[in-house]
Amino acid sequence: MAAQKKSPPAPAGNKPKVDQGTVLRRHAEEQYADELAALAAVDDRPKPPNWNLSPWAVKTYLLGGTLEDGTEITPKYVGNERLIEIAVATLATDRALLLYGVPGTAKSWVSEHLAAAICGNSTLLIQGTAGTDESALRYGWNYARLLAEGPSEAAMTESPMLRAMATGAICRVEELTRIPSEVQDTLITILSEKALPVPELNTEVQAQRGFNVIATANNRDRGVNELSSALMRRFNTVVLPVPDNLEDEVEIVRSRSEQLGRALELPAEAPALEEVRRVVTVFRELRDGLTDDGKTKLKSPSGTLSAAEAISVVNSGAAMAAFYGDGKLNARDLASGITGAIVKDPVQDRVVWQEYLQTVVKERDGWGDFYRACREAL
Repeated sequence: MAAQKKSPPAPAGNKPKVDQGTVLRRHAEEQYADELAALAAVDDRPKPPNWNLSPWAVKTYLLGGTLEDGTEITPKYVGNERLIEIAVATLATDRALLLYGVPGTAKSWVSEHLAAAICGNSTLLIQGTAGTDESALRYGWNYARLLAEGPSEAAMTESPMLRAMATGAICRVEELTRIPSEVQDTLITILSEKALPVPELNTEVQAQRGFNVIATANNRDRGVNELSSALMRRFNTVVLPVPDNLEDEVEIVRSRSEQLGRALELPAEAPALEEVRRVVTVFRELRDGLTDDGKTKLKSPSGTLSAAEAISVVNSGAAMAAFYGDGKLNARDLASGITGAIVKDPVQDRVVWQEYLQTVVKERDGWGDFYRACREAL
């Protein structure tokens, strides 16, 4: 009997109504709904099938800018403009997108905002782990109905991938190299044939226009579950680097820390720029193994010391300032957080941190309070 093509399952409908004022972290398409609407209103450029915005508007949403009507679009990503152009252009083709780089380089953040701008839904997400099985990428079964009725469409449980295919949306796969190799290869048929066979029902689900996949992976996982050459050919890889310069990284950490502070309603002032600059400077120097002036070589700790970790340190410091200080972020508020971020190995990293404090921080003009606070926190 010839296989029958299965009609795409109906969309799940509207998500349950949630009071957005109580949500700890809103999805990108909800948090930036006004910006997306403003871009859609002025967007008269060609759009790929089933895209909410044109590639120009998606790029503007990610990188920020000012529209003709004066609307300010806040930058979601600070970095190489060409990388974003390549990522957006890839999603307009039949190739999937792999965002690759060291931990904390905004891979998940960029993935979420790309999905929000292109299809208005960033929630079709598969989190890769060692325990991820094929059903997470394909479909599963409601076993009560399966036993009672046998294989049927009603007994199927749809994966985010299947729903993205059926509705012409973007599916996000986080930490692809954390997924076992035999499960990764489930994607090969999906990405090459743009169809998902359902042999139990002698049918298949065909991807609708607009469907694509954004996967993320970090280079610290190299060798964990390497992608097969067959799967790699289905992806266009964009490597997201650490911020090029100090000022870009300071701006990233400052803006995200302020956003998180507002979301958490911390009763503290916005993080002082000088304190943010200190944290970023320390992270960059230890990460690069060289002081900012290029004069002193340094040992690097075992951690990644990414911008994401710097944001966490600043946010933790703001909480300390709010609840146990005067509301103004200072060196003492930051000391324990930055020490915890750097000293992952209690022996090796502790030596690296002590040496850095003694040879660099202690001798740096205006950093006396920071040196004393960090020494106390050790």
